[in-house]
Amino acid sequence: MGDQPHKILIADDEPDIVEIVSYNLRKEGFEVFTAADGNAALQQARLHHPDLIILDIMMPGKTGVEVCQILRTQPEFAQTLIIFLTAVSDETIQIKGLESGADDYVAKPVSPKVLISKVHALFRRLRKKEEEGTNKIIIGDFAIDPASYLVIIGDREISLAKKEFELLYLLASRPGRVMLRNEILSQVWGSDVIVGDRTIDVHIRKIRQKLNSDCITTVKGVGYKFEW
Repeated sequence: MGDQPHKILIADDEPDIVEIVSYNLRKEGFEVFTAADGNAALQQARLHHPDLIILDIMMPGKTGVEVCQILRTQPEFAQTLIIFLTAVSDETIQIKGLESGADDYVAKPVSPKVLISKVHALFRRLRKKEEEGTNKIIIGDFAIDPASYLVIIGDREISLAKKEFELLYLLASRPGRVMLRNEILSQVWGSDVIVGDRTIDVHIRKIRQKLNSDCITTVKGVGYKFEW
């Protein structure tokens, strides 16, 4: 992006939260846009194409999870960073949010320092992945193209959700090697994001279904490996 500031969209139906989060992000030099409900969030995202979207999980119109799911089906938002704001302490809701394609979440009441820290951490991880993940992986008739977020098998092009793609790319970059669950969590979701084994399992199952292949093998009690 050169010297241009990162663009961030905040979607929350609580004006006080929007005001304090916007203020702190602008102090950090970010360009900020806002929305008060899920439908407006989709409109603002398509209008401004933000680099990061902060979504309240419980919003009128469409929930944050629904907004995230819709955006992740559209190629132009495949790499957009997404953080959920949640007042819900239920782990199931948090896991559902991460499974929908979010990169992280922040609990309410929002601590501006924690949120800013997570925002900077996500942009650092994104830069690192952009620097490291520029090589196409080709194994026989199987190819993974990080530039387009596409998986190509023969003459088929398969589009995966952001975290599904990152997980597959990680495993396929080390074919035959068993990757521990902790390694996967750290490299795909980051060490600051708390997700459980169920999250990995769900993503692996979806990858297998979309590829119509058992190329990812489960090593019980240890982790996963990719074989083509």
